[in-house]
Amino acid sequence: MRNKLRLRPASRVRPWHTYAWQVQSLLLGYPDEDQAGHLSLARRTVPALPAEVGEPLLRFIEHAEDAGTGAMAAAYVATFDHRKRCCPYLTYYAHGDTRKRGLALVRLKQAYARAGWRLGDDELPDHLSVVLEFAAAEPTTGMRLLTDHRAGLELLRLALRDDQAPWADLLSSVSATLPALAGDERDAVARLAAEGPPEEQVGLDPYAPPEYMPAPSAGGPR
Repeated sequence: MRNKLRLRPASRVRPWHTYAWQVQSLLLGYPDEDQAGHLSLARRTVPALPAEVGEPLLRFIEHAEDAGTGAMAAAYVATFDHRKRCCPYLTYYAHGDTRKRGLALVRLKQAYARAGWRLGDDELPDHLSVVLEFAAAEPTTGMRLLTDHRAGLELLRLALRDDQAPWADLLSSVSATLPALAGDERDAVARLAAEGPPEEQVGLDPYAPPEYMPAPSAGGPR
């Protein structure tokens, strides 16, 4: 059964995945002076995507264009830097701020290195925008990495939806590129939602106020 589950994501990679993951990666970064260009690129990409991927992406594009870069940047900080439940670092959901998360980050870096990727010193390999950028370049491996974090992605999507954050539509678009949640993954989502990520016995509550949380901030590099 384990081998079958590992093979399933690779069989689902389609040519349009590359376009979807690239624009999703750009739009999940901090909104800066390049935001208008990213939105324009994403809008041109939507017609090439399946409806379930393109429609939520288009909703985000329209919201971001109406709001403007400054408002989106402020909302980004409020959402991702100050709400731990909206953490875009994928290994956090499985491991919390524990030693096991460090090992998971090393494995991600090793996967990138095998594909010839080298991250900057200010980038963590599990930020969703980084994983999506890698997936756009290495679709088969990228699909596996995203699917490995399927439960965490769903929890992030639900948290953003509950906060009425515009990035909820982006997460809906990302989720639509992946295999549907299986029974065990649904159980993992429910368990994460009920218990939160794991903690070290000497660690911090993962839902503590932001002033008590360790660096780096959840919003990622800017």
